[in-house]
Amino acid sequence: MKDTPGWASPGSAPSDGQEPGASGPAEPADHPGPSDQPGTDPQGPGSKWSKEQPPPAQWSAPTGPENPAQTPPPPPPAPGWGNPPTGPGAPGTAHGGYGGGYGGQGGYGGWGSGWGGPPPAAKPGVIPLRPLGVGEILDGAVSTMRTYWRTVLGISLTVAVVTQILVILLQGLALDDINTAAPGPDASPDELARALGDTMLSTSVIFLISLIGTIAATALLTTVTSRAVLGKSVTTGEAWRDARPQVAKLFGLIFLLILIAFAIVAAGVLPGVLVAVAGSGDAGAGLAVLGGLAAGVVALWLMIRFSLASPALMLEKQGILKSLSRSVKLVRGSWWRVFGIQLLATIIANIVASIVVIPFAFLASALDGEGFTGLLSTGGDLGWTYLVVSGIGSVIGAMITFPITAGVTVLLYIDQRIRREALDLDLARAAGVQDYGSGAPGATAGG
Repeated sequence: MKDTPGWASPGSAPSDGQEPGASGPAEPADHPGPSDQPGTDPQGPGSKWSKEQPPPAQWSAPTGPENPAQTPPPPPPAPGWGNPPTGPGAPGTAHGGYGGGYGGQGGYGGWGSGWGGPPPAAKPGVIPLRPLGVGEILDGAVSTMRTYWRTVLGISLTVAVVTQILVILLQGLALDDINTAAPGPDASPDELARALGDTMLSTSVIFLISLIGTIAATALLTTVTSRAVLGKSVTTGEAWRDARPQVAKLFGLIFLLILIAFAIVAAGVLPGVLVAVAGSGDAGAGLAVLGGLAAGVVALWLMIRFSLASPALMLEKQGILKSLSRSVKLVRGSWWRVFGIQLLATIIANIVASIVVIPFAFLASALDGEGFTGLLSTGGDLGWTYLVVSGIGSVIGAMITFPITAGVTVLLYIDQRIRREALDLDLARAAGVQDYGSGAPGATAGG
């Protein structure tokens, strides 16, 4: 028999029913063979042994307890089976050289030394081209910011400075009277309602400006992160030229999502408001709270379902409705995973940003002349010193939060497409990886 190294499984017999080293056909145990009868000539009449025997150099005589000194050395092991112990009486040599990989001291150690498992996935950029874990997604977002820091921080700094300047000007000029109109403890219901409306207006304006900045940063950083996956750098100008045709659609997408969330919450609160208007104030308030909570859960569920629409719109050059349907398709069956990763990224980004923003807020309050009591005051005037110093802290915080949140969203989108659509093959070809997915071990679709 001719053994082919690396193909025979360990422990398999080299022929039908024979032990390695046995020289004749298998016989029942109660039927004595010629070697069990002293003085029997194998070449004599009546013998079942063939007259044409192999050359002596290739023949292993049957071994037994009668002649232990004539035990031949085991044959050399085949490549890939490990190095079995040699010499008479060594462990694992009872099966003619298979002991090193199967029954020897190392167990299956010969297999481990001859085949170390599939090769690692290609990693031309900040992530390996295979399904990603939570840590790899977060690390990819941070690696993008660290590797391409000039472009990433340049985009984040520009967007944060522009939006913060607008917020400071609105707070210091247009919203100054609103901020100082906080009612006292003896305010009438009309004054409380007016103060609440003014506060909501101020908050809405600031939120709208911040939202516009977030959309612009997301559009530009999506392009940067997608190129970073391929290991390719991109300048701010190139990112803007690539993102500019889709920016208007991205604005429409974000405002549509806000409108959907607002409509759901309003629909949940409306029955309670109607009951309160009808005269049952306590019952209406309770119903409004319950309806608002239920509507909030529904809105959150929908927002996570639509959370990958932004990168789908920017990278696939899709329309608004098509991007929403693509996000629903990619998130289907992975809602909790997508929600958990985005929540974790948001918490981490906000904690890091708060470490920067809070000290600046205390410093701004101290430099403004009112001390720390002014920071906690609800009716004090926000001076320019306070607005500028706290705005600097907000800019630094936004430089951190923009790349992390945008990067995690883009990498989640890429990860879901790798899992569902074998996007890693397209990415490998785009990155110039040779022979990826061509049948080599470990180069299958999806990593």
